[in-house]
Amino acid sequence: MKVVLISGTDHKGSTYHIARMLAEKVTSPEDIAEVFLPRNFGEFCLGCTTCFVKGEDKCPHYERLRPITEKIDAADVVILASPVYCYHVTGQMKALLDHYGYRWMAHRPDERMYRKQAVVVATAAGAGVKSTLKDMADSTFFWGIPQTYRLGRGIAATDWDSVKPKIKDGLNAKANKIAKTIRKREGKVPVPLKTRAFFRIMAMIQKNGWNPADKDYWIQNGWTSGKKPWKQG
Repeated sequence: MKVVLISGTDHKGSTYHIARMLAEKVTSPEDIAEVFLPRNFGEFCLGCTTCFVKGEDKCPHYERLRPITEKIDAADVVILASPVYCYHVTGQMKALLDHYGYRWMAHRPDERMYRKQAVVVATAAGAGVKSTLKDMADSTFFWGIPQTYRLGRGIAATDWDSVKPKIKDGLNAKANKIAKTIRKREGKVPVPLKTRAFFRIMAMIQKNGWNPADKDYWIQNGWTSGKKPWKQG
């Protein structure tokens, strides 16, 4: 399996160590692609709506974003990892996810997403892990990824070396469980009712959608006529 690990910071702190540990339980090191923010991408969305109404390739940041998009598209598993900053993801992780708004199911989701799995990873010295995991899981769900697993906790430390062995053992055990599930579901990722229902609602809306770019995309894919992206052939 191919894995892309997108880290919401440049440095390799506790969150990165946990995400990398999980990635290596899922696949071999040579099949892991890494992205560090803002080193590999640090642009803020301009709110110009160009990606929505004219196409993602018209985004002012398209060329800088494309290498990351290609890594996501090539991966079987997408890992988003961010430490908690003020109860939420880092600004640079949010900036990246903002650029993929056009890929939400309300607009133009990529059918490859419906066959992937995702993991969101977060740590905090104290509180805020739950809301930070949700920040990232919102995007993976609305991208159409059927299964998103959550791995994180408060670690009562500001660096990986200071994390207590008992906490590390607990995270390792949870990572083992998630990795086992991911491997088991490779090539046959179950699509939950929530994803199916939201897709059907969007298909009905897009039949008479207000945005030609979105409407035409759904029609061309056959999704307004009953075709489903998670079904082949």
